[in-house]
Amino acid sequence: MSEALGGTKESEWVPRTKLGRMVIEGKISSLEEIFANGFKISEPEIVNMLVPNLEEEIINIGLVQKQTDAGEKSRFKAIVAVGNRDGCLGIGAGKAAQVRTAIEKAAREARLNITIIRRGCGSWECGCGQLHSLPFEVTGKCGAVKVAILPGPRGLGLVAGEVAKVILRLAGIKDCWTRSYGPTGTIPSFAYAIFDALKKTYNVVTPMDWAR
Repeated sequence: MSEALGGTKESEWVPRTKLGRMVIEGKISSLEEIFANGFKISEPEIVNMLVPNLEEEIINIGLVQKQTDAGEKSRFKAIVAVGNRDGCLGIGAGKAAQVRTAIEKAAREARLNITIIRRGCGSWECGCGQLHSLPFEVTGKCGAVKVAILPGPRGLGLVAGEVAKVILRLAGIKDCWTRSYGPTGTIPSFAYAIFDALKKTYNVVTPMDWAR
């Protein structure tokens, strides 16, 4: 599925950017190296090559209507999440006259937006040290929707809505609580609020980071 929605096969890929050439030459072999060097991912094939076990999930498909001089124009908008269930996650949106094309565009953008999610065991009830939850509480926002994700003890599961569960599982989170505020029925905003919260796990510097 990732080949169909994510672009061409790696064997047919001809890199157009410096980063793409470095990846295909083996000079960069992980997403961590990309982010550590401040590179921007401009080709989805880079992600396909570095994260070969990437999974895709369609979060939402909606109909968008726009009034033009020629009349009403309808297009489909798709929200797609990609992840490897092991700390990599991306979300993207795409619009097109055909559903499949919208999904393909969203899957491509999700790869370009991929980030690393820091996992850990931040629950005071657990302390097992395994990467089953989050190391600390994070909050995210998109529009009027706000989401808080709290670390949970091992075995708790995902105490969240169905959309949040799909995204959290793709990120590799197995146990946590979630709290949401605002019009959470607006699925695109809710999905991006979850993504915004998870991205902050990588942005925050912890005492363990200073000790390295």
